[in-house]
Amino acid sequence: QVQLVESGGGSVQAGGSLRLSCVASGYTDWCDGMAWYRQAPGKERNFVSVIDVDGAPTYASSVKGRFTISQGNAKNTVYLQMNTLKPEDTAMYYCQTMCKEDGRWRTYWGKGTQVTISS
Repeated sequence: QVQLVESGGGSVQAGGSLRLSCVASGYTDWCDGMAWYRQAPGKERNFVSVIDVDGAPTYASSVKGRFTISQGNAKNTVYLQMNTLKPEDTAMYYCQTMCKEDGRWRTYWGKGTQVTISS
């Protein structure tokens, strides 16, 4: 079992910055990178960024150039540095990973951390 715990959310004004953290307990070599998703009220959950097991990042076009994903010294920790924040970045941000267990891939989600950007 993998448990993901996010932190670092908050309320800032447009143009500000926040740094989100996610720590995965139970993370093993059978897990396939770590990702961030976000979900605004009344909308579907959308991909934000992912860092693969080799440390290569991928970003959604809406955050490219403003957000940076990185790993901690231990691969079970991932950060999301968010700069030049916009009101449309307001959402609950979720950490996600996929791990192979008993030959099957299983997706794990954290409970989320709220990010609110005011104009």
